[in-house]
Amino acid sequence: MSINKSQYLDELTKNQKIRSIKINKNLDGSTPPSVFIGHWNYPKVYAGPMITPDKGDTSLLDSPEKWIQNGKTGKDIFNFRMNLIRGKQLIGIKDLENPYIEKLQSISLSKYSTDSEATFKKHPTGGGYQGESEPHGPSALIKKFDIDEVRWDKKLEKSYYDTDLKATDAVMAMYNHNVPFSKLQKAFSVGAFGEKQNRKLVPTRWSITACDTAISNGLLKEVKYNPTIDSYEVYNYSSLGNNFIIILIPEEWEFEMIETYLKVLNNEKITFIDHEYNKGKTSYSPLQGAYYAGKLAVLEHLRKVHRQSGVIIIREIYENFEPLGVFNVRENIRIAMSQNPMSFETLKESLNFANNKLKSSTDYYVENSHLLKELFISKQTTLDAFF
Repeated sequence: MSINKSQYLDELTKNQKIRSIKINKNLDGSTPPSVFIGHWNYPKVYAGPMITPDKGDTSLLDSPEKWIQNGKTGKDIFNFRMNLIRGKQLIGIKDLENPYIEKLQSISLSKYSTDSEATFKKHPTGGGYQGESEPHGPSALIKKFDIDEVRWDKKLEKSYYDTDLKATDAVMAMYNHNVPFSKLQKAFSVGAFGEKQNRKLVPTRWSITACDTAISNGLLKEVKYNPTIDSYEVYNYSSLGNNFIIILIPEEWEFEMIETYLKVLNNEKITFIDHEYNKGKTSYSPLQGAYYAGKLAVLEHLRKVHRQSGVIIIREIYENFEPLGVFNVRENIRIAMSQNPMSFETLKESLNFANNKLKSSTDYYVENSHLLKELFISKQTTLDAFF
């Protein structure tokens, strides 16, 4: 099957039946807080709040960090997202002093869920379900939008008012102060960070990868100064139709991610691969946001244990998989890396262990891999030198 990942994910989602909840033109509810910035028609984009008819603490509907850890199923998560109604207005990305955008910034910086009222031009219909983006419920152009008084998160507020701080530095500072990824990403998306003249709206899909990249780059600068691990380490975790094997290699930093979809659509077996060497990556990955989300999750583990390593991530995706967003990669790998690994003296032993956890053989992954193949060649050359 000759197809890129974007096309493949579109195939997975295009026939999905979305059962929309019925919403009147007037909606009195709350925002978790949540916003969505589209990328169609850029540099003018559809921006707006995501509102649920429920009131009170609705934060779980847009807190991906909590979903897998709390045992939520794919159906649970899909239903969360379908209960978020998307309001939208067409806005220029630099029009940040627009009162409407100021409200979006305010809810993005909010510490808690915010009571909200929206009046739509038409009844919200349909739903959003595409590729690696998190799905959402029906949408409509918004005529009027009001929110109750908002209490800002103090850490986000500090970066908002620092108009001399670069956006990437603000993201890293918030991350280092334990602000959840989903919260700092939303604030980044509505132009709440950065030097004043450079602030702008960033489409939600792009902002997720931008934040993963900014944090990964910051972590990698630290990790590269750490000593390498002493043995091969293998981590494994499965959920939401994914099976992850993460192999840490006692070498300097290099990274490869391999994704194989097994009979998700029909009887296909399709693999997407990308890698980088010690200097990092400059071009956009064909694995899209998953590459950067996986990279972040492994690097934060390496910083925590004060080590560096080479990294191979093998992700198998099975029949019951539903595309729900790249949080799926980030949070699954975070959980995997929090567990005790299996340790081995050789790459071959590591792969033998991984082989028992995968549906495709590790021979298949070595054959299709860049880094695994190179590692085998280099290790064999080293051994041959002694004989």
